[in-house]
Formats: sequence, C-alpha cells, structure tokens
Amino acid sequence: MSAKYKIRDQHGLNFLTCTICGWVDIFNRAEYRDIILESWKYCSEHKGLQIWGYVIMSNHIHMIANTKAPYKLEAVMRDFKAYTARRIIDSLLDKSIPESRREWLLYMLRYFAHHHKGAQQHQIWQHDNHPIELYSEKVTIQKLRYIHGNPVRAKMVQKPEDWMYSSASNYA
Repeated sequence: MSAKYKIRDQHGLNFLTCTICGWVDIFNRAEYRDIILESWKYCSEHKGLQIWGYVIMSNHIHMIANTKAPYKLEAVMRDFKAYTARRIIDSLLDKSIPESRREWLLYMLRYFAHHHKGAQQHQIWQHDNHPIELYSEKVTIQKLRYIHGNPVRAKMVQKPEDWMYSSASNYA
C-alpha cells in the first residue's frame, strides 16, 4: 500500500471511506447496518474510537473519526473491519436467518477473496480506508457536508437529516 493511503496522524481527525468489495450492496439490509453500529459502539467504549460524522450507504461507509491515545486509528479500523466482516459472513452462512441473496452474496465474496493473497474464503471489505487527514475546520466541514449529502445525491432522501443511518440529524 502506498504512503498516500496511510493514516499519518493516528489521533487526529481523518475522513475514512470503507467500501464493500465490488461495490456489492450489503447494507441495504438493516441487520448488516446494525452490525456496523454495534461495532462502532464497542470500539467507542473499548478502543478509544471517536466518530464525529458518518453515513452508511448500501455498499460503503464514510466517517470522520479519530482515536484517543494509546489506541491507533489504523489498528481500530483493522479490528473493526475484521470483526464486521466475520459477523456479516456468519450471518450469511446461517441458513436460519432469511436472506434472499445468500448464494449470490457468498459467491461474490468468495470471488473477491480468491483474487487476493491470503487464506480467507470470503472478502467483504476493500483493504484500504482512503484516509484523508482533516487539517482545518474548512476541510472538516466540507467532508461532513459531503458525508451527509451522500443519501441525497443517491436520491434516497430529500434532506440529509432524513437518512436514518447518518449523523446528519445530530447536526440539523
């Protein structure tokens, strides 16, 4: 991975994008979005994660976040993605949980794992987080507006604060 995509300031504000491999729509089901929210809550309570803004879209998430010392943002993000991937895959493999797209999703996630080194059978997340260091108030506000405007640009809601899986209503 190039230095361009490294989190340089582990405790400073960063704009992060976590994308599902192949842009597959995983988060159009509440149970998978809830895995993200539960994991964020755990990371906030036990790993020093602070989330200042977020949106969960159907196939990616954006967030503005940092961590409190001694935790490192890159380690928290690595753990977050590993945990949520395991939970989502376990849910997909559990045939007692209704999922009309189960076979297709598992096929796609096997396909993406096959194209990367490693022993994993399924891959949910793209490896990078595309961090952008937020070095000024102006850039932070720009990224926050971008995050909150995502569901509006996707024509899912008319106002940012109407999207349930976003921090926009906290700022409205």
